Amino acid sequence: MSFFKAFLGVELNPVSPREKAVSAAGGFISIILLLIITESTLHLSGAAAVIASMGASAVLLFAVPHGSLSQPWPVIAGHGFSAFFGVLCARSIPNHYAAAAAAVALAILAMHVFKCIHPPGGATALTAVLGGPAVQALGYKFVFFPVLANAVTMVTIAILFNALFAWRRYPALFNRPAVTVPSPTTLLRDDTIVATPAPTHEQIVQALRTLDSFVDITEEDLIRLVQILRQDINPELSANPTSQHSGPDVVTMRQLRG
Repeated sequence: MSFFKAFLGVELNPVSPREKAVSAAGGFISIILLLIITESTLHLSGAAAVIASMGASAVLLFAVPHGSLSQPWPVIAGHGFSAFFGVLCARSIPNHYAAAAAAVALAILAMHVFKCIHPPGGATALTAVLGGPAVQALGYKFVFFPVLANAVTMVTIAILFNALFAWRRYPALFNRPAVTVPSPTTLLRDDTIVATPAPTHEQIVQALRTLDSFVDITEEDLIRLVQILRQDINPELSANPTSQHSGPDVVTMRQLRG
């Protein structure tokens, strides 16, 4: 069973029922508001007003608001570049199979180059090619209306909605951890505890380069996870005030227990 779970990619999902309910509510409210705002301001309907890939963006914005794929730049730029290359391929490549494939490939490449990977962008590029007469008639206007208009609206709704809940952090700039994590430490064999600093930006970048694959976590959350994991190894220190920044860098277990 564990092999099949690993093969299918079934990961741990330690999310509370409250968080799941809030995520679903966010998706519901965002799509309703997006339809109302877009159709009333652009006076368009159907695929020309709201592209289907916004449903996928809603999943990221409200189910994974702290993920790097969900931040404003990936959402707006990811959709924008994808729409542009989708229209370009639709108008330049006669064969719609080749045009659709080229649109998605160029969208992926552009999102990598401009650091705005947002998976729903692939669907946006595909829509530009296969969206039918209503989308085709828009030409390059499709990039601005509805795509960028939809993306900006979704990001705005996500900022306002997630701001209602203290534990939801969107965008990453507004990340406010609920618990202050003590300084990380390392327990040596001679019962000495040494304060160890959090990873630097350069160390994180180097570590990610060794993976040579995109990891959907912000740098701040990655550092926080490292600190929490280190602190869990030494629970005695986390409860001792001398382990904070005001204390010495090196203490012994005897001092803590005495």
